Amino acid sequence: MTYRLGVIGGGTLGSALVAGLLAKKIYAPAEIIVSHPRAERRQFWAETYGVGVTADNPTAAAAHEVVLVAVKPQQFGRVVPDLQAVQPAAVLVSVLAGTSLTSLETAVPGKAWVRAMPNTPVQVQAGVTALAWGRQVNETQQQRATQLFQAVGQVVTVPEAYLNGVTALAGSGPAYAALLIEALIDGGVLVGLPRALATQLTLQTLLGTVQLLQQQALDPAALKAQVMSPGGTTSAGLLCLEGQGARGMLMQAVQAAYQRAQALGQS
Repeated sequence: MTYRLGVIGGGTLGSALVAGLLAKKIYAPAEIIVSHPRAERRQFWAETYGVGVTADNPTAAAAHEVVLVAVKPQQFGRVVPDLQAVQPAAVLVSVLAGTSLTSLETAVPGKAWVRAMPNTPVQVQAGVTALAWGRQVNETQQQRATQLFQAVGQVVTVPEAYLNGVTALAGSGPAYAALLIEALIDGGVLVGLPRALATQLTLQTLLGTVQLLQQQALDPAALKAQVMSPGGTTSAGLLCLEGQGARGMLMQAVQAAYQRAQALGQS
């Protein structure tokens, strides 16, 4: 059997990608092979998506278009020998955090490598993924890698030097957003709203705000000015946020995550 897409790892990210690819009919189940060492995960893949499964990594690595390497960074050394089976025209896509293109190309030389930094909303096909090209990636391989992640959200192409910043902002960003959402819900409860209502109001308010910014191409400052009337409730709330240093704390959170990503990449 000849497969177009091979997935080595088969965790949450792989599941999200395959679900998106199948939903958009970019690949058929029979064109995908997933390798995983655990029998229960192979059974999950076969029953949930109808794709091919194997415990043999070289079988997945032999897919002739794209091979997604989705193992933990500390497991990469174990699968390096298996990646020698990659076909000459195939592109290897790594989602290994902190593993540079130089390291990937040194470990498995002569192959086309792409580094990908997706974030967790890819699970609902609303993520954003940054891609950095290796030295041997051609235009066709770029298109295949891009198509892979467009199935689960937006794709941006960046120099590899930007990936730590992408990790700090887009990769860690869902956690910052979750903290903000949790705080707003608790604020609603604090002023007497039932928690279920506070949750509904918070989620829809933030979702609607993002859609408004995107669809009208508004600058956030312009939207803030629309909501903020002189001497009004929003003015009072924003004064409190500025007084507590909320803006600076968020900026420093991104900076701290960036510095941590740099340190992990050097270790």
